[in-house]
Order: sequence, then C-alpha cells, then structure tokens
Amino acid sequence: MEILNLSLPATNRFASGYLQQSAEIMPFFHYRFNDLNADTERLAELGGRKFKRTELAEYIESFMERFASSEAVKNSIHKLKQTNSAVVIGGQQAGILTGPLYTIHKIISCLKLAEQKERKLGIPVVPVFWIAGEDHDFQEVNHVFVPVHQKLDKWTYPEKVLEKKMVSDIQIDQDLCLAWVENIIENFGETEYTNQLLTFVTEQINKSTTFVDFFANIIMELFKDYGLLIVDSGDHAFRKLQKELLAEQIEQHEGITHALLAQQEEIAKKEFPLTIQANEQAANLFYYDPKLKERILLEFDREAGRFTGKHGKVSFAKQELVELAHENPAMLSNNVVTRPLMQEWLFPTLAFIAGPGEISYWAELKLVFEHFGMKMPPIVPRLNITFLDRSVETDLEELNLQLETVLQFGTERDKAQFIENIMDREIANIFSKAKEQLVNQYKIIEAKTAQVNHALLPLLKKNEGVLLKELDFMQAKLEEAVKLKHDVILNKYARVELYLRPEGSPQERIWNIFYYLNRYGLNFINDIMAANFEFDGLHKVMKF
Repeated sequence: MEILNLSLPATNRFASGYLQQSAEIMPFFHYRFNDLNADTERLAELGGRKFKRTELAEYIESFMERFASSEAVKNSIHKLKQTNSAVVIGGQQAGILTGPLYTIHKIISCLKLAEQKERKLGIPVVPVFWIAGEDHDFQEVNHVFVPVHQKLDKWTYPEKVLEKKMVSDIQIDQDLCLAWVENIIENFGETEYTNQLLTFVTEQINKSTTFVDFFANIIMELFKDYGLLIVDSGDHAFRKLQKELLAEQIEQHEGITHALLAQQEEIAKKEFPLTIQANEQAANLFYYDPKLKERILLEFDREAGRFTGKHGKVSFAKQELVELAHENPAMLSNNVVTRPLMQEWLFPTLAFIAGPGEISYWAELKLVFEHFGMKMPPIVPRLNITFLDRSVETDLEELNLQLETVLQFGTERDKAQFIENIMDREIANIFSKAKEQLVNQYKIIEAKTAQVNHALLPLLKKNEGVLLKELDFMQAKLEEAVKLKHDVILNKYARVELYLRPEGSPQERIWNIFYYLNRYGLNFINDIMAANFEFDGLHKVMKF
C-alpha cells in the first residue's frame, strides 16, 4: 500500500483558508491546529477546569457493555478516569451501514491523532466518537449509494418514519434490514470476501434494535482493537449527566444567542457565508413532545417571556424549563450551537476532529465559548482520504489523466475533448447542410402556403419541425455508432469518474465502506490503520 499526499482545496472557501492558517481566518479560533505550543496551552487550560471524569467514564463503560469490546477499550476507559488525561473527539450521525466514507475517515482521524498526541505529549489521550443520535433528520441517514451499470443508484432503507423522531429512537425491522443489506452487497458483486461480509453484517443486525445500535455495533466490531470509545447524544442516561449544563444553557440562552450573532457579524464582515441559521429569538434547544412524538425547536418569545415552539403548541416559563432539565433531561436536547458547548463541558478535549463544514460553523461559536469563560479546542481538520484501486489507477494511466485534476474536477472535460476528437466531421457537415436545405425549401413552401391557405401555416411549421427532429434523431444515431466503436475508452472515463469523483462529488461523500469491505475483506480497516498519517491538511490517496 502506498500513500500519496496531494494539495487540494477544501470543499468550501473558509475551510481552505483554515487549512492554510490564513491571517483573515485565524482570528475566529483560539488555537492553531498544527502547533505543539497550542497543545501545551490547551492542556494548561484544561488543567484549570473541573470534569466529572469518573462519572463520565462509568457511564461510557455501562453504555458500551452491549457492544464489542477489547482490552484496548477497557484501557481507554481507565485512561479517561485519570486526572491528566485528555480526549480527541469527533462525531457524526448514525448513517445506515455507517453512511458515507467520511464518517469512517473521522473515526480513523480520532484514533490516529489520539495515538500521535499521546506519544508526543506523554499523557493519556483517549479517542472518542460522538454519535449524534439526537438528530432527527432521518433522510440524511437512511440511504447508501450503489454502483449500477457504471452509474450511482440511491438505495433508501424501505421503512418509513413519519414523526420527527430522534435517530436513537428509530427502530429497525431486522428481517427487512437484512434483506435490504443483502441486496446491496449482492449488487457490489461476489468476491472471495462476500460470504464473510454477509455473516458479519447479519450478526450486527441481529444484535441491533435501533439505527444507532446498528451503527455502533458495526463501528465497534471494526475498531474495537484500537481503543475507541463511543457515546450517543440521544441516549437518555447520557442526558442525565447533562442536566446541570442544560439548566445553565436555559439560564444563559440570551447570552448564547447574542454571542453567536456578534461572532456571525464579524465573519460576515469578511464576506464569508454563514453556516448556522440564527435569530434573536433562538433558544438553541429542542424539546421532545411525547404527544406529538416530535422533537421541537424552541424559541424565546420576549414579549410573553416564554419559550415556545411549533407555532405556540408548546410553551414554557424559564423556571419550568429549568425544572424539566433537572427532573427529566431526556425531554431536552441540544442544537448545532449548544452541542459543542455540551461536548466541551463534559470532555477534556485536546482536539476536535472536524470536516470542512464543521470548521465553518465552529468559527461562529468563538464568542459563545468566551461567554462561558472557555476557549474552543484546537479544531483539527479530519483526514481527507481517497481510495485508489489498481484497476482505476491503470485507467488513469491509459487515459493519460492527472490524478490531482480528476479529484478536483472529474473527467467530464477530458471525456468531452476525446469525443470531440473522435467525431466524424463529415457526419456533422452532411446533416448541417441537410437541415439548412430543408429550412430553405420550407421557406419557399411557406410563401406559397400563405398565398393558397393561410390557415395551413401552423401545420406546415409543425411538419417542418417533425422533419428536423427526424434529422437530429438520425444524426444522434450515427454519432452513437461512432462512440460505440470507442466504447472501451469511454467506459474507462466513466469508471474513473464513478470511483474518484462520483456525480461531481468527492469519493468520501458518496461511497460506503461496505463496498471496500466486500472487495478487500474486513482486514481492509487494519490495512488503513497500519498507515502513518500526518495531520497536515494534505489530501491522502491510498493505493490498494
């Protein structure tokens, strides 16, 4: 296996500037992500704060009892209890079959960076993955993309979810899920590893009752030997650890919103687009209504002095909401603004692993953290990885395509140029002349028709259009015949596009890890973890 490091821009302008540590971006953050001095400063800051390490570690140990474990996992829990330990943390929604590849990249990033930081700093550093089970956007987690006839096909998990439930509360039908997954793996094509993979996924489904269970079972089976710890933000027991902090957020809701809007104003001055939708009424908190079976975003009505939601269907005085936080915290959950705050209150975070979009939205939170006398952790860009299969690499070489160019722009321009070169100019000229002659002749017929019967002119134009359309049809058929003679080459362009820049997106946003597990086996994860990665902002291409 070989790793190439390429300098590619991030998927948004702000994140690209952050990778370059540009002067206009860095004022929105407290630390530089690639500076050892920043680690020392961060550890000093963490040393001045208090964390309920033992209580948190015991909760995680209890939560993870139902998932695959190892000595490395037990060791991570032990480390978390130590007063000088820190964590490297990242998170994502619980996508079915783990969702797009970037979720796997985030987990690998947490593991590898924790390993590196522990070695360099000489303290226990624990990798933690925060499953966003409280999220209710089912449409984001219920599908995978499958290659069908050199094109991508979106396969959606067939069970319907009508209420805005948290993903943690969404049940899976084991038989239905297994049939759906078997069909997906069958479409990947049979390999020497297919039966092993089917056995693996069947075991995980049989152990799972919810979407989060299914996600966590897969993740822990794949990464248990590397000491990964996981939490589910939608877990009711986890919310009990948060009750005092939820109450604090309610008390400080206006300060949070004002700090957010002030920071957004500073970012807007630099003409960067804003990521978080916010207004003066934002309460940055969700309420789960058991009657409506929905997670409802709350706002603060200043005139009434109450927290309301769902067009007034729910309403609370501040004290009522504070009491709810203490007595039944499972009814409340964070939004995109307060989730990072909750994470940083709970965990001694040495580094937060972020994708391009997360880099942008964390920048909008700097003043929110300062409102509570805290600094944001160092925001470390997650590893951006592209898997390059030998057969696709051969196609690149035969087509004389530059890998860096394909990863940024795909193959469409090169493919269009190739088609332009192979097209028979004579065909185009013949049909162009034929159409020109047809139009000229119809002008003569039109003049005569106008003299004889003006009412026939619309029929004449329709007749002319039909004949022109037939000429276009015949021209297209001849051009298709020319392309067919070069079908092998055109298929290579399509294959390169499909695997490296599918539908104009990075591979990691479309492809799913199960395609690669089917092709290379479950040891594919171990092969990746055996590699050395630098968190230098460069794009990693792994050749298999």
